[in-house]
Amino acid sequence: QVQLVESGGGLVQPGGSLRLSCAASGISFSIYAMAWYRQAPGKQRELVARITSGGSTIYADSVKGRFTISRDNGKNTVYLQMNSLKPEDTAVYYCNAQLASISKWGQGTQVTVSS
Repeated sequence: QVQLVESGGGLVQPGGSLRLSCAASGISFSIYAMAWYRQAPGKQRELVARITSGGSTIYADSVKGRFTISRDNGKNTVYLQMNSLKPEDTAVYYCNAQLASISKWGQGTQVTVSS
């Protein structure tokens, strides 16, 4: 049974930092591309960052220079380091594992950026 469990969300002030984690089980983690998506109220889910099995990364323009995605294959975990957070980063953040036509999702973790 595939499980993706996100953690690390919460309430943070503008300019602050958070690190999200996504622990995977039930998959051969190292061969999957991993990604973080987010969905704000009333908006479509959007890609935030993605890391391939080989370690190549892509970022949404809105988070470039502020967010960093990384993975630890020994721990079956993908991370999203978020710095210089803005109110517009407020959303539910979802972890995604993708291999060919296979796509698995976590349950999401809320990130709220507010003073």
